Amino acid sequence: MGFQESATPDPARRVFVSYIDKSREYYLAQGFGNPYRWAYNTEIPFTPLAKPLSESRIGVITTTSLWTGQDHLDLVDRPPKHAYAAPCDPLPARMFTMDLAWDKEATNTDDLGSFLPVTALKKLAAEGRIRDVSPRFYGVPTEYSQRKTNSQDAPAVLEYLREDGVDATLLVGL
Repeated sequence: MGFQESATPDPARRVFVSYIDKSREYYLAQGFGNPYRWAYNTEIPFTPLAKPLSESRIGVITTTSLWTGQDHLDLVDRPPKHAYAAPCDPLPARMFTMDLAWDKEATNTDDLGSFLPVTALKKLAAEGRIRDVSPRFYGVPTEYSQRKTNSQDAPAVLEYLREDGVDATLLVGL
């Protein structure tokens, strides 16, 4: 059975919207001469775990920026967008997220644990479910550049992970 549009939408059913097609249409309407091209990797950058989680050090990678003390809305004053490593102890009270696109009326980023779950991982370590948590968490602030991610941010984070002896990571995007 194929998708059929109805003259009167049924509020009990979702209407399919192709994000990819809508993005292509948007960029073409903005005058860009070529359709938007989604990031694509020819090699999958994942590997099976080498040992059980109970024997593994876990790291957390976030797409948020470190908070600089105020919510910058001016693009000139926003925190720099580059890979970083920051201590897990103490965890920052908050992170800078105001320059990212998410439904700011339906939700918020006041609960740090919802996108930087270091405290939850420490609880799992205390229960013996994982060996321990890396002493640092890692950031790759959203930049929308596959080239920069592959050539700068990913190698920098990989170096941080190796320095800290991390066996597996949890990537939590906002």
